[in-house]
Amino acid sequence: MATPVHATTAAAVTTLTLDSPANRNALSAELVAELRAALAAAGADPAVRAVVLTHTGGTFCSGADLKSPSAPADFVALLREIAELPRPVVARVTGHVRAGGLGLLGVCDIAAAGPGSSYAFTETHLGVVPAVISAPLLPRLDPRAAARYFLTAEAFDAAEAVRIGLLTLHGDDVDETLAPVLAGLRKAGPQALAATKRLVTAPVRAALAQDGAALTELSAHHFASAEAREGITARFERREPSWAL
Repeated sequence: MATPVHATTAAAVTTLTLDSPANRNALSAELVAELRAALAAAGADPAVRAVVLTHTGGTFCSGADLKSPSAPADFVALLREIAELPRPVVARVTGHVRAGGLGLLGVCDIAAAGPGSSYAFTETHLGVVPAVISAPLLPRLDPRAAARYFLTAEAFDAAEAVRIGLLTLHGDDVDETLAPVLAGLRKAGPQALAATKRLVTAPVRAALAQDGAALTELSAHHFASAEAREGITARFERREPSWAL
């Protein structure tokens, strides 16, 4: 039976691969549950020094699965678990990232991408709000850029993603780009690495703890709205929503 998340471990690094290309690695209930379980296993393995989160296909993650969505509370739990994992989580992106996928990318400790990647907060064009993902992203993004891209849903490239704080680094070969990063993590003391991660993730963890429930409610409210029904229907029907000018 096909599974949307695959885990492999080599040289002290566990690689978790999102492998649901048919729906562009959307955040289905199954994918979120399997990713949470795989992260927990990696975090409990003393031989693992870091986790790499990557993907098959041309999309890292397209956001919520509009046909079989994960519960917002489960997605918040996933984000918290990444932020609290005692191992650094490194995103490896070679494709597109949209909507909720940007929250998944943004909560990672380090994020690297190749030249073909692109990014867009598409929620407002669907009649919904980038609510839950704002918790890990707003502490890390340039405020002016966050306001622009959250509101307009414009797409941008890897260089812009680095400039605004969404990505850590990018290059023509993402694996060459990540090689010194992973080498550095392998040389770090495990306890020191975990404690240092807690230092640098403090604003993200605080935002998720303080605002997670309210943001979940805000997200659910807008997903249940008539505006969202129109926006999502328009997306499936490949037409502009009724409010578009």
